Amino acid sequence: MIEQNEMDGGEEKLLEREVKTEEQQFEVNLRPQTLEDFIGQTDLKSGLRIFMEAAQQRGEPMDHLLFYGNPGLGKTTLAHVIGNEMGATVRVTSGPALERVGDLAAILSNLKRGDILFIDEIHRLNRSIEEVLYPAMEDYALDLVVGKGPSARTLRLGLEKFTIIGATTRLSLLSSPLRDRFGVTYHLEFYSEDDVQSILNRSAKILGIALDDSTAQAIARRCRRTPRIANRLLKRVRDFAQVKNEGVLSSDVAELALNLLAIDPLGLDAADRRILLAIIENFQGGPVGLGTLAAATQEEQSTIEEIYEPYLLQIGFLQRTPRGRTATKKAYEHLNLTPPTN
Repeated sequence: MIEQNEMDGGEEKLLEREVKTEEQQFEVNLRPQTLEDFIGQTDLKSGLRIFMEAAQQRGEPMDHLLFYGNPGLGKTTLAHVIGNEMGATVRVTSGPALERVGDLAAILSNLKRGDILFIDEIHRLNRSIEEVLYPAMEDYALDLVVGKGPSARTLRLGLEKFTIIGATTRLSLLSSPLRDRFGVTYHLEFYSEDDVQSILNRSAKILGIALDDSTAQAIARRCRRTPRIANRLLKRVRDFAQVKNEGVLSSDVAELALNLLAIDPLGLDAADRRILLAIIENFQGGPVGLGTLAAATQEEQSTIEEIYEPYLLQIGFLQRTPRGRTATKKAYEHLNLTPPTN
């Protein structure tokens, strides 16, 4: 998931696309187990409660679900919450990990009735894998080709009824046939500051950290309204307080730690500022194409589009136009620059 910051002369990414192993374990420890514990996304949870209760009353697995939204908003967590609520086993894989048809066939054939298969980054599935998924999702069957040439024949194997939960950050990259086979599609929104503070308070209790409201508010303002980033910042503020303030957390300590991480009061980090400054200084505020912007900032196009842009658009610092990206007046003012008069 995703932020670039400088501390002690080195550059650390808090907003990384790939989550490190230690960070994964940290997040698993803080992951809610029930919908009651899951904070935020109120409308989504209301719908899920109804669908889960209806499926339980019929004694059937849930219909296939698709979650899409920015990284760190809780797609994986929701899949595990659904598994716990339904009393189902959750098998986890990802689009890039399924390289061959045999990989998917082995997973599907081992699923028991009611099991959940969670596929992260489902938009990166190979097209041949998708073809195998279609009958599996609709008819609970595997269509395999046995043999080659004129003697080849199709063999259909029955599967137990199961649920696929897909997660993606790029809904537009999902093919229409695959997208249409999901019974329910949910969009995860950015969280409110109050919801993030509640998440931080819950995480602090689990970690045994004394966290007052002012400290939680200081972290919540700078976490880009994303729970994963909020929890990571909480961990780094805790480390800073342990070394510099005898383990005592306060809003002043949090502000100092976050300043050292180069995260400003709106949650922008070094990479965000580099993108905005490139548009303003190198291209006179834009418009500038995504490829050109990626070359100027030495970031991948997909990283800019999936990781940095959504939040900059959300807070009104960036605009997309048919000709490219442009910086807004609010971006100039935040960077203490004079906006153009035109």
